[in-house]
Amino acid sequence: MTGISLIGAPVDSGQRNRGCLMGPAAYRVARLAESLHDLGHQVRDLGDLVLPPLSGATCTNPAVDQLPETLGWTQVLSDSVAAELSAGQLPIIMGGDHALALGSVSGAARHAAAAGRPLFLLWLDAHTDFHTPLSTVSGNLHGTPVAYIAGRQDFDAFPPFPAPIPGERICMFGIRSVDPAEHAALLKFDIAINDMRVLDEQGVVAPLRAFLDKVRAANGMLHVSLDVDFLDPSIAPAVGTTVPGGATFREAHLVCELLHESGLMTSLDLVELNPFLDERGRTAKLMVDLVGSLMGRKVFDRVTRSFT
Repeated sequence: MTGISLIGAPVDSGQRNRGCLMGPAAYRVARLAESLHDLGHQVRDLGDLVLPPLSGATCTNPAVDQLPETLGWTQVLSDSVAAELSAGQLPIIMGGDHALALGSVSGAARHAAAAGRPLFLLWLDAHTDFHTPLSTVSGNLHGTPVAYIAGRQDFDAFPPFPAPIPGERICMFGIRSVDPAEHAALLKFDIAINDMRVLDEQGVVAPLRAFLDKVRAANGMLHVSLDVDFLDPSIAPAVGTTVPGGATFREAHLVCELLHESGLMTSLDLVELNPFLDERGRTAKLMVDLVGSLMGRKVFDRVTRSFT
């Protein structure tokens, strides 16, 4: 039995395709809390975070969008995640776009540093999100979290990331869309980039177990950041950044089941769910089902669902 804290993060400032702010409500309608309770966990829904008063922060890159809002979310998320981890809870952040990871992983890093344990990051995503505020052309800050987490420069408006995570403690899984500037920057970091070519050739088990073995050997904490676009858009349409060729239903569940069996996950992001783009809630229900696998549901426990 695990003590779980659900943290609503209605973050919509990391991109311009509005709708992710409705994500926390969609997870509640899809009965995330009830699903986890039925698995025997103690669940507290802390409600939705709210933005603090905004600063007048600016960036020399004129393309950067909604910087003050993103900075506000970064601070409140960092504080909330650090507090829940310190209380012995497993925080699940219900997003909200992927800019929320700027704060959620910061909070996990603060707690890990205080606990004297290394923090590892598993990035389940179609994108590497390795831009900086100065390198981004789109100006969408949901494309910057991993760069911030890994300690890249040019995040002057942001608070210094507590204990940046070395590349060898970051694993990307399901990658299939990388900008040239990101690709060039990634060559300087020892990050495990398991793109879909790797997963097609090796399957999901071998590379994931290799990474989890590293976490276990280091007595590390593990933050998992699960983006809807990790999944193939044919099964998860409710995302504004669809890229064909993503993880299948079974591949995604296998990843989640392996993570549960490892017992290593200490915090979790659920990001980029845009209910405005969904089909009768099918993506929200699938994400809730995947969280069930992350928290102990086996394949033979799964009930038949309809999308009506």
